[in-house]
Amino acid sequence: MSRIAFLVVAGFVALTSFLGGLVMALGSWLGPERLGLPPEVMIPNSMLAGSPFASFLVPGILLAVIVGGTHVAAVVLVIGNHRWGRLMAAAAGYSILIWIFVQMVFIPFSVLQLVYFLAGLAEVGFLLLMLGLLAPEGATHVHTASEPRRSVQGA
Repeated sequence: MSRIAFLVVAGFVALTSFLGGLVMALGSWLGPERLGLPPEVMIPNSMLAGSPFASFLVPGILLAVIVGGTHVAAVVLVIGNHRWGRLMAAAAGYSILIWIFVQMVFIPFSVLQLVYFLAGLAEVGFLLLMLGLLAPEGATHVHTASEPRRSVQGA
């Protein structure tokens, strides 16, 4: 169950981060009109005052490639039960948390920041459940140090 929940949340973050970053980058580079988007879709560059960026081109590329790409990789690897899936899931969860922390330094608070922060916390929590590091509610058995650990490959 925690695996499916992780995939749902990570899939949502993957899709929206990739598409949002793409719109930010291409909108800054080409302009929203050339993309067929209303100008209201674009975040004003004035929001970047005090940041190292003059436009949303570089932040958009970073959002799409690092956050979106990490989440896509995590989803694909977790679906395939690849041995690196859980490590990539951790990287994905922390990438969105770090993105939001840094964003809040430069951009005033918005509800979207809260949504994505909670999504990152959920990803990390579901990962801990998948790893067996947190016991789901109602679980009665807890592993002890003297008890051999079983592989959680299929969890």
